[in-house]
Amino acid sequence: MSIKDELLELALQIAQQAGRLLVDRPASWELTSKSTAIDIATQMDMASEKLIVSAILAARPADGIIGEEGAERSSQSGYTWVIDPVDGTVNYFYGLPGWNISIAVKDTEGVVVGVVHSPTLDSTWHATRGGGAFLNGTKIACNDPVELDRALIATGFAYDVKDRVNQLDLVKVLLPKIRDIRRIGAAATDLCFVGAGIIDGYIETGLKEWDLAAGALIATEAGAVVTTHQWRGMWLSVAAGAHLHEQLMREIPV
Repeated sequence: MSIKDELLELALQIAQQAGRLLVDRPASWELTSKSTAIDIATQMDMASEKLIVSAILAARPADGIIGEEGAERSSQSGYTWVIDPVDGTVNYFYGLPGWNISIAVKDTEGVVVGVVHSPTLDSTWHATRGGGAFLNGTKIACNDPVELDRALIATGFAYDVKDRVNQLDLVKVLLPKIRDIRRIGAAATDLCFVGAGIIDGYIETGLKEWDLAAGALIATEAGAVVTTHQWRGMWLSVAAGAHLHEQLMREIPV
């Protein structure tokens, strides 16, 4: 078994374990505010990250870790795990579908393995660098070519409400020119939806490494173009098939 296969097998096992923990929703909530009052973590975010980190270190104690909820460990092996223990915490808190566990592994050249597991959607996406992308074991491909006026685009909005003014400019420009917009509520799920052809494109500001790592690899291995660049003082990420990606980039307001 190659190192990529070993890492993938471990990531899949751990994501499933975290999923089983999270579907057992608590009777009451302990909420912690992070960057703003509406950017929250629950006790289950913490418990999921603890489970994931413990499982990684039990199997691969020399690996590094970057976790959304604060887990940080330098790599001594050349491999670092990038984890979002509950991507889409607001969905999870409200009992809405689409939240996921996102687990990626990177080396010095970029992300090697990506797994996104969404229990409420009965969906597990995975990819290895150069090995294609899969949904529940079936190979996937993004929609391409798609014209802008037929494109179903997903987006999301910042926790910092000041940034939403700029994000609304994007919506104002795009909405009259596309099929429609969807707000799914979990970045990794949005990226996987692009890869699986469930939506045509995705555009959002402010994504962190743990939001992008696994989902971007999956979308890319499914044939999509995923880019992130500076825009109005924020990072703007765009994911779509090559034809639509080019059109979306042309529409971004200055």
